[in-house]
Amino acid sequence: EFATDLFDRVSVEELAGRFGRLLSVVVADPDVRVGRLEVLSAGERGELLSGWQGERVGVPWASLPVVFERQVGRSPDAVAVSFEGVELSYAELNARANRLARFLVGCGVGPEGRVALVLPRSPELVTVMLAVLKAGAAYVPVDPQYPAERIAYMLQDATPAVVITSEAVRETVPDGVTALVLEDIADGVAVESGADLSDADRRCALSPLHPAYVIYTSGSTGRPKGVVVGHAGVVNLALDHVARLGIDERSRLLQFASPSFDAAVADMWPAWLAGATLVLGAAERLVPGPELVRLVGECGVTHATLPPATLPVLAEAGGLPERLTLVVAGEVCPPEVARQWSRGRRMVNIYGPTEATVASTASVPLSGEGVPPIGLPVWNTCAYVLDAGLCPVPVGVAGELYLAGAQLARGYLNRPGLTAERFVADPFGEPGARMYRTGDVVRRRRDGQLEYVGRADEQVKVRGFRVELGEIEAVVAGHPQVSQVTVMAREDQPGEKRLVAYVVPAGGQDSLEGADVRRYVGSVLPEFMVPAAVVVLPELPLTAHRKVDRRALPAPDYTAAVSSRAPRSERERALCEIFAEVLGVERVGIDDSFFDLGGHSLLATRVISRIRTVLNVELPLRSFFEGPTVERL
Repeated sequence: EFATDLFDRVSVEELAGRFGRLLSVVVADPDVRVGRLEVLSAGERGELLSGWQGERVGVPWASLPVVFERQVGRSPDAVAVSFEGVELSYAELNARANRLARFLVGCGVGPEGRVALVLPRSPELVTVMLAVLKAGAAYVPVDPQYPAERIAYMLQDATPAVVITSEAVRETVPDGVTALVLEDIADGVAVESGADLSDADRRCALSPLHPAYVIYTSGSTGRPKGVVVGHAGVVNLALDHVARLGIDERSRLLQFASPSFDAAVADMWPAWLAGATLVLGAAERLVPGPELVRLVGECGVTHATLPPATLPVLAEAGGLPERLTLVVAGEVCPPEVARQWSRGRRMVNIYGPTEATVASTASVPLSGEGVPPIGLPVWNTCAYVLDAGLCPVPVGVAGELYLAGAQLARGYLNRPGLTAERFVADPFGEPGARMYRTGDVVRRRRDGQLEYVGRADEQVKVRGFRVELGEIEAVVAGHPQVSQVTVMAREDQPGEKRLVAYVVPAGGQDSLEGADVRRYVGSVLPEFMVPAAVVVLPELPLTAHRKVDRRALPAPDYTAAVSSRAPRSERERALCEIFAEVLGVERVGIDDSFFDLGGHSLLATRVISRIRTVLNVELPLRSFFEGPTVERL
């Protein structure tokens, strides 16, 4: 007998069978360790470990320059890169990259070396990336919009052989760091040969196992950590996506993600290995909103990878064409988002950490029914759902996700201890095989697809960005007036996840202001890691075990700091109403900073859209960041 509102017959029969096996083992061997008790049948175990894994596909054992040059040979005149009306063919991009690669080799760049790129989005950036790979080194993308302290740390930690920048952003390179400025070396690069490089031209032979790039992700110790990813994993990822997403020479893939994030790799290389066009845009045109909608339409984009949080903003701005293949990634996709956006188009949910080359699992095309799964492993990849003893758990049971196969990263740059902790021996693979402990908790459905449940640690995803709460806490704790801190991601409004810091003033000071702490954090961390609110408390609530009681932490009151100055004109009144509407508060004064009231960049795009609709004013996003109060705006 069983409760039919909770179980189906198959589930109950499986549970009863497992219980029977458990009892049989205990009776046969009462001394067996509990952790060694086997509840799975041989068939279940085989299916979990082998049946629902990535398809075994023969992928060329070659470096990225080799597979790119093969594509150049197939379609030299096809458009490889499109940027604001400027187009580069495969042959043109290849020749430009070859000349710069030869110049870099002359500067001592080669395999196992690193080249840092402090460059804005542009055709020059992707050309330099390709040139670094052709020279044999790994590129390290550094966003010039990051705070100066973060840029300095990344350049120091990566120990690049060369730093490359451009005239437009050269001032963001820290003092004391020697950098090659593209405009300054243009004449020297121009005299180099545009022919493909061979291993004889490089400092040593280039292998598919050599590093291709180093991407810095948030670190729990208070400092970002560099993930070292090889050529072979990128080739596997790109060819899987070409087949899975139907990419061909007629396709046009949007480069949405910042090159400082590994998601950019999943746009660039599937496009180039299919002979398709990579569509770039200036940073301001890629902000979710009307400009992005126009860019997609004007450039005939056929494939786009976007965080689910951007889609409601795009819906308000007119939506995306139905012909477009939409990939959602970077964070949990809510059922209502899948339901709305999967109608009439191919929509796929993709999951993966940087440590496994961007994408590790992919769903079948979503139908909009139920919770969107994160799918099955991509080509030549294994996904294990394991318990604390590294034993596979049954279907429907939550466990930690471990990844193995062709796309595993080499590890963390200069962090052998952390690498050994997260990249562990694979007990189910070939001798010497490794698997990566993701920290993500998932469960398998009956069809084998994985569903995301949560995290086993304090890492969170906010607006598609991977954030370690420990890194934010370390920075907040560095404020001279803060004695204690804890940071959490709250979702007080459905679908609106925000970072909140709770601080205790040092020495019982009454003068500590949350806005001052936010400004301090913003001078060190990128915008997406700055807490939306800082709540000052006399002490942090503790559990009986003397740990912070997160359930007892109060929701931030964003209206507490609202100024008393009311709007003085119709335009100010309209702006106050727009601010309040987007932020979800009752009222806003004309002196209140949008960001001090819990706003962030994605919400800012909604304000820009509402201003366009209500006031018929086209406002650049940059001006909003420069003047985030109603009066200044």
